[in-house]
This record gives sequence, C-alpha cells and structure tokens, in this order.
Amino acid sequence: MRAINLRPSGSLCLVLVLLPFLALLLAYVIGSHIRLTENPNDKLLPSFADMGETIYAYAFEADPRTGQYLLWSDTAASLTRLLIGLAISAVFALVVGILIGLLPIMGAMFGPFVAVLSMVPPLALLPILFIVMGLGEASKIALIVIGTTLKLIRDIALRVGDIPREQLVKAQTLGASTAQIASRIALPQILPRLIDSVRLEIGPAWLFLIAAEAIAADSGLGYRIFLVRRYLSMDVILPYVAWITLLAFLMDLSLRLLQRRAYPWFAQARAA
Repeated sequence: MRAINLRPSGSLCLVLVLLPFLALLLAYVIGSHIRLTENPNDKLLPSFADMGETIYAYAFEADPRTGQYLLWSDTAASLTRLLIGLAISAVFALVVGILIGLLPIMGAMFGPFVAVLSMVPPLALLPILFIVMGLGEASKIALIVIGTTLKLIRDIALRVGDIPREQLVKAQTLGASTAQIASRIALPQILPRLIDSVRLEIGPAWLFLIAAEAIAADSGLGYRIFLVRRYLSMDVILPYVAWITLLAFLMDLSLRLLQRRAYPWFAQARAA
C-alpha cells in the first residue's frame, strides 16, 4: 500500500498529534537538567518548577507596586488591542473586498493599489504611526489593522472572483440589482471564507501587537516579555510565550467552531 493512502485511526491519530509536543517537552527537560546540573543558577533553561512558581506569583499574587495580577492584566490589555484590530480589519476587508471582487471598475481602480500596498512591511510603518498617532492605544491598533487588512482584502476579492459566473448571470436575469447580488449571493458565500482568512492572520496580528507593545506600552504580554528580558528572566519569558501561543490557538479554535456551527454547509462541502 502506498503511503499516500495510509490514514491513521482515531487512537493512532491522537498519538501522532501528541508525539511532537512530547518530544519537544522531553528535549527541554533534558537540556534544562544538563544546564542546571552544571550550574544551578543558570537562567537560560529554568526548570518547570521554577517557571510554575513564577507564573503562579504573576497570576495569583498582586503586584506590590500596582496592585494588579500581572498575567491577567497583561492578557486583558493585549487581547483588547488584538480583538479590536482584527474586528476592524475583518469588517473593512469584507466591504472593500466584495466591492473589488464584484465590480470590475473597483477592481481595475483599487486592485493593483491594494496589491502594491500589501507589500509594504507593516513593522516599517511603526515609527510613523507613533509619530503621527502618538504612543497610545490608537497606534498599536492601527498597526494591527494596517498589517492585516490589506491581505484580507486581497483574499476576499479573490474569493469573490471565484464565485461561479452562472450565479451572477442568473441573478441578473431574475432582476436582482447589484446591491442584492452583493448581499444575497456574494456575502453568504464569502463570510465563511472570511473566517478562514482571519484565522490565517491571527499569527501576524500577534506579531504586530508584540512589536508595538515592546516599543511603547506600560502593559501587555509583549511589554512584559521585553521588560523582564533585561534581567534574563526566562522563567517569565518562556511561560508568557507559551501563554500567547495558547491564546492564539484558542482564538483559531473558536473561529473554527463558529464557522462549523454558523455555516455547516461550508464544512460539508469542504469535507466532500
């Protein structure tokens, strides 16, 4: 039997999913043990016990200076910025993407423009945003919006272009206006695909957020990571990185569940 036709069963699939994670944890435990055996004060690879104690203090002991529980206050600050930025990007990209993909005039005018602007490295614009918008929340959210919106617009426009031409012709034959075609034909088919596009932008959005928080912020997960780096506090940095990864995974999982529940026909078509 060819390898391309081998499909793991349920139990084997679970083992295959867990195996890389277990291998990574084992490699870390071995590396940490070797370094701590040679130097008990080594900070590069702290033990899981040390990281657990530190994160417990960050999560369940109030900071003496601010009175806040740092892990939760940082998480709330970062998630607020991230979710606002992604929400603005999704709504704007949905409207503009449908217009560019559905209307030839809009596509001719703005398609190349969006394509060129999407090649601009968003992080290169960060100093400009800080100069123009200041160091407050607006500049951080703007970086997320700029970094994700243009790619979302291009993807939505391409998805609209993939709608069978026959559907558009039939709708016009039945007397549908352009607005009706956009709202009743394009929009229902694009919304589940928009969720896929937003899922792909979760990682870049976190990157832009952490970069902005590292430069100018007084709270947030990225701010905390770059604050403690001067003390080589890997017992804070590594758990924070793992926490960010878990949050991104949960965001992706939530969007997948939303897509499956709100648009079951899309999941069935994909599985077919």
